Amino acid sequence: MAMYVEGGRTVVAAHGDIDVDTEATLRLGLREALDRSITGLDLDMSAVSFCDCSALRVLLELRQQALAQGKTLVLRTASPATERLLTMTGTRCLFTTVQSEALQGDSGSAPHKAESRRPGSCEDRAITDLRAEVEQLRRAMNTRPVIDLARGVLMVSFQLSPEEAWGVLVWVSQHTNTKLYQVAEGVLGSVDGHPLCEHMQQQLAAAVAAASLEEDPQLPLVDSADPPDS
Repeated sequence: MAMYVEGGRTVVAAHGDIDVDTEATLRLGLREALDRSITGLDLDMSAVSFCDCSALRVLLELRQQALAQGKTLVLRTASPATERLLTMTGTRCLFTTVQSEALQGDSGSAPHKAESRRPGSCEDRAITDLRAEVEQLRRAMNTRPVIDLARGVLMVSFQLSPEEAWGVLVWVSQHTNTKLYQVAEGVLGSVDGHPLCEHMQQQLAAAVAAASLEEDPQLPLVDSADPPDS
């Protein structure tokens, strides 16, 4: 990681793979940067080539710590892998500049403070965001073991790298209109003798084949008239 101070913000640039092996290092570095910052951290994750639920856990933990200190955590730029993770887990909105606005104005005049308490104000948005964060954190913690196990199954079964296995899960989820953790549950169920539905099998086979050939992850859909099973 590289970091520098810009105004009252500390900018931290991460790079490479973020997974279970690098999670502790990332957490320690970000915590130290947060403690030294004045108003919070701006993250540059444009050079992150791979990230999984380990990265998500660190970011959510750090955001809670930032809010507890009256600071904010904002994601300035994100790589495709980072955007995919946050989009699929519904947590992208938790790391926007809206959070910065929610914590400003403490030194303002009394009328400004009164204004901030009106319905729809920044204070209200901050409360809503905190409630959303609790729900997103709960969902991430509940689904992470299933997703990581399914990724491990794909890695062992098809000799895929961690990034390739993650990409396969995400691609099947997107192209079968199925939640990511449900795809993961289906993969684990297939190990116990419960085969995937035909549509999902087709998409999984296509994604694995493309990953094995190191093709672009944006694969064409496998034609199928049958919708994914619910």
